[in-house]
Amino acid sequence: FFTAMGELVDWLAEADREGFVDTHLTSLIGLGAAVLAGLPLLVFLLSLITHQGIFGNYPMLGRWLSHRLMLEQSLSFFHDEFAGRVSQKVMQTALAMRETVTKVLDMLVYVLVYFTGALVVLGAAEPWLMAPLVLWLAGYLALMRVFIPRLRRVSMAQADARAVMTGRVVDSYSNIQTIKLFADAGAEQAYAREAMDGFMGTVHRQMRLATWLSVSLATLNTLLLVGMAGLVVLAWYHRWVSLGETA
Repeated sequence: FFTAMGELVDWLAEADREGFVDTHLTSLIGLGAAVLAGLPLLVFLLSLITHQGIFGNYPMLGRWLSHRLMLEQSLSFFHDEFAGRVSQKVMQTALAMRETVTKVLDMLVYVLVYFTGALVVLGAAEPWLMAPLVLWLAGYLALMRVFIPRLRRVSMAQADARAVMTGRVVDSYSNIQTIKLFADAGAEQAYAREAMDGFMGTVHRQMRLATWLSVSLATLNTLLLVGMAGLVVLAWYHRWVSLGETA
């Protein structure tokens, strides 16, 4: 697509206004038809895979496998665990699996399609124009190496904290008769509040990491944009690339 846009800019820069349509009519019709048919088709295929294939089916498969595994546990296992916490771990694990798979797929699509496509386009124009993208990739991989393990650890801690919090709340409601008859209301509230405070601690840690990651990626992308723009303008100024390749 970007290569075609560059060629279109070259046509506009070099062609005579009066004869432009006659000269490039067939190419313009073909380009327009390819874009009109190709982009919606790609969006349809992506939506089909994600929404029809992954979002609903994948977590349900995880829930079913986890549920079967739970049913195979011994009776003593359930004596040592809260029913609410066990059920929440089954549900939250399935959603976490889906989130991980979709993020990995998004990253692979971004790298394989956009990054590889940009490398091919720039390499076809001038191989040395690929240098900013290679540097960006090195910076991106470095950021992922720093942040991904930390995000994984805090996500695991948050999933455990969420399961504990939900388990305590669910078990309180499940045993409300016993609580009303024998438990102290203040102690029961403190018991639930402790789990909620623990959960919010993991949320704050995760959000701080997410903020730093977003700022770091934005800075890296800005450096790529400014560096690439300056390099391409310099190449155009010295007539190393055409106007279409610059675009």
